[in-house]
Amino acid sequence: MEQRLSAILAADMVGYSRLMELDELGVLSRQKKYRRELIDPEIERSRGSIVKTTGDGMLATFESVQDAVRCAVNIQKAMNLNETDLEDDQRIRFRVGINLGDVIFDEGDIFGDGVNVAARLEGLAEPGGVCVSDIVHQAVQDRVDTPFRDMGGQRVKNISRPIRVWHWSPQAAPRRVAPDISLQQRVRFCKSADGVNLAWASTGHGTPVLKAPNWLNHIEYEWTSPVWGDFLSEMSKLCHLVRFDQRGNGLSDWDVGDISEDRMIDDMIAVADAAGLDQFGLFGISQGSAFSIRFAATYPDRVKFLILLGGYVRGRMMRGDAEAEQFYQASRAMVSAGWGSPNPVYRHFFTSSYMPDATPEEGASFDEMQRISASPETALRIMEMNAYVDARADAQRLNVPTLVLHVRDDMAAPISEGRETAREVPTAEFVELPGANHCMIRGHAGFDEFFQEIGPFLRQHGG
Repeated sequence: MEQRLSAILAADMVGYSRLMELDELGVLSRQKKYRRELIDPEIERSRGSIVKTTGDGMLATFESVQDAVRCAVNIQKAMNLNETDLEDDQRIRFRVGINLGDVIFDEGDIFGDGVNVAARLEGLAEPGGVCVSDIVHQAVQDRVDTPFRDMGGQRVKNISRPIRVWHWSPQAAPRRVAPDISLQQRVRFCKSADGVNLAWASTGHGTPVLKAPNWLNHIEYEWTSPVWGDFLSEMSKLCHLVRFDQRGNGLSDWDVGDISEDRMIDDMIAVADAAGLDQFGLFGISQGSAFSIRFAATYPDRVKFLILLGGYVRGRMMRGDAEAEQFYQASRAMVSAGWGSPNPVYRHFFTSSYMPDATPEEGASFDEMQRISASPETALRIMEMNAYVDARADAQRLNVPTLVLHVRDDMAAPISEGRETAREVPTAEFVELPGANHCMIRGHAGFDEFFQEIGPFLRQHGG
């Protein structure tokens, strides 16, 4: 048994079982050819050693992280070219993860935390892409001509600490620079009532506003997203914005026993206390509207006002609407079958519903953030919680200034649900915004109008 520092490369074929079912002999023949003519020679040229192989993947070690990264990128580029003529669902594609750490070599196998991290990084990579840990990126960023995109810290299975991850893909769009105001952000952690660790951060100055959780979040990755980056930047110019990753996703604990409405309220008060917020406004998007209302009814002395965007007080399964119930069931099926799949049909389902006017870059970013922010199991649990939420009784008890804004042609949460929210809250004002996107994206209808409405509201009620 021997222990030494090594760069570890973990690779895995995407959709191996499906490909074998479609064309077992053809896939095996192509795979052997690639091993013989491309993969093994490239690893040897890069001074690497294959430790072990499985039917759909391999582990290799390298003495140099630069060699490991160059090797992985060269293989992925060549694989992409070799498979171009095939239909998308027939292509052999690999995910690759690379880490640097102490490795135990024993009887032809390797063990240790460094190996586990490499395997988890491989699972985060896009098909045809390469994910590396931050220590690897620091070692190669000025020495290899390969641009990696910062995916922020990631929670991965069986690793207690968040791991900062960098990603390369042959189809990657030009790297998007985070807004300057994001430099104010410092990620902190607090514990909820049941001991779950929550990641939170704040930006901006002035009136304190706590953002309630909505669908899936990642407080680091959102800054470089074309969907969220500019929106958060503009919000942070108007107030002291406090955000957190809800339990089960982003940088908060993934392995949690309870995902429920009551725990969401516990998490919100835990973050508010950790951030030193005494009295503050609440900002709820989508599901966050119902949780903001429940929170304000539970802690009326802490809440100064509510701003609710594209939200609802009752989930899809509580509306007595057959179409809403069908959408919920279809969403569950898509998450179950295609979370992280290279097949674009899954992405198009969510993108066309949440952002029908999105550009390809915006849609791809939205899809990726969902994929890296939570496991499919957690996404289903959050989806179920949201479908059965009902905050109408809480809404009727509110006596705080409330601004309800809703996009006219929103498909994810119809404007009728926005009006229903405004009817249930006695103090609510309702504003209809132009557009069709569930998210406010710079350059699309509704973005400028949203900030024109909330600016005066914050000045009036934030003092």
